[in-house]
Amino acid sequence: MTTVKPLRVGMVGYAFMGAAHSHAWRTAPRFFDLPLQPQLTAVAGRNASGVRAAADKLGWESTETDWRRLVERDDIDLIDICTPGNTHAEIATAALEAGKHVLCEKPLANSVEEAERMTVVAEAAAKRGVFAMCGFSYRRTPALALAKRMVEEGRLGTIRHVRAQYLQDWLSDENAPMTWRLDRSKSGSGSLGDIGAHSIDAAQWITGQNITGVSALLETFVPERPLAGDLVGLGGHGDAGRDAPRGAVTVDDAAIFSARFDGGGTSAGAVGVFEATRYALGRKNAMRLELNGTKASLAFDFEDMNALSFYDAAESPDAGFRRIFVTEPEHPYAGNWWPTGHGLGYEHGFTHQVVDLVTAIAHGTQPEPSFADALQVQRVLAAVEASAANSSQWQKV
Repeated sequence: MTTVKPLRVGMVGYAFMGAAHSHAWRTAPRFFDLPLQPQLTAVAGRNASGVRAAADKLGWESTETDWRRLVERDDIDLIDICTPGNTHAEIATAALEAGKHVLCEKPLANSVEEAERMTVVAEAAAKRGVFAMCGFSYRRTPALALAKRMVEEGRLGTIRHVRAQYLQDWLSDENAPMTWRLDRSKSGSGSLGDIGAHSIDAAQWITGQNITGVSALLETFVPERPLAGDLVGLGGHGDAGRDAPRGAVTVDDAAIFSARFDGGGTSAGAVGVFEATRYALGRKNAMRLELNGTKASLAFDFEDMNALSFYDAAESPDAGFRRIFVTEPEHPYAGNWWPTGHGLGYEHGFTHQVVDLVTAIAHGTQPEPSFADALQVQRVLAAVEASAANSSQWQKV
């Protein structure tokens, strides 16, 4: 019997993303033959009772109340960062310099300067065989991975249009309570960085083109929110009493921008339109992407995540889009799961992320997206903010 070498994981943070990552670390080796065996060695959080309860629920062997102890421990090989953006740079830098691999949630940092420093540290660590990856998990949705494959095969021809939306509604109630996601000092930005970053990364990754310039508009609809109340999911019910304390919202509620792409070095670049909001009533997690090329078009909506719409102008010019149900064994990742037609869910993207990360580490290759890839997204985010602050004037990335 062959014994697979362990990959001992220490995770920082245990809320929404911590739960998703924990599920992925537990599940990946049960459905994929991995070259390393993930072990949920320790989880860190500031509240001793809270982190202990999370460890018991999510399957972690031990706990720490200071992330620095994870970095110092000899029985940890990888640090998984699931905390707000204002902590990413310090944790990731310390971990890489201590010889630990790093998985860091998106966006990489709260500023371009932080992201640049993190990238320098990551590239130096990679030369020593220590690797870092940023967690843009939507890349691992089978339908979007299939879309990338189709673009790389040339089936769309030259891409002319990119149309990207990320629509949610959990902040539509103006009395939903304040959370760290509405505090710029912790989150860096609002809808733009929280969900718009996913659209930016997906668009650049699938097209193979980088965004080179933007014209943007940012809007904050509700400037103050209750400080007290009950959290439910991402939002909840704030205390809206007349004398109840309220806190200032310091991030954008909605982001809209046009963009130009560089063409990937092979053709004239595409033009794009992006929208991100958490005020689109009825849209729960509508992460949408449409590409129009000279030969074909494709469209995706995460609220129908197992399907990819595809239109081939030569194959069926009068038939419109056809629906590809992305559950066949030959489709990305799908063959390791259920029989054809049995769809996957949100959590599977995180499992596939673990699969790709562990495989890259075992083979001594750089996992993607790298910190350099995430830095490019950070630069787009910064350009959007700069344009919006300057009457939407064109801003180079």
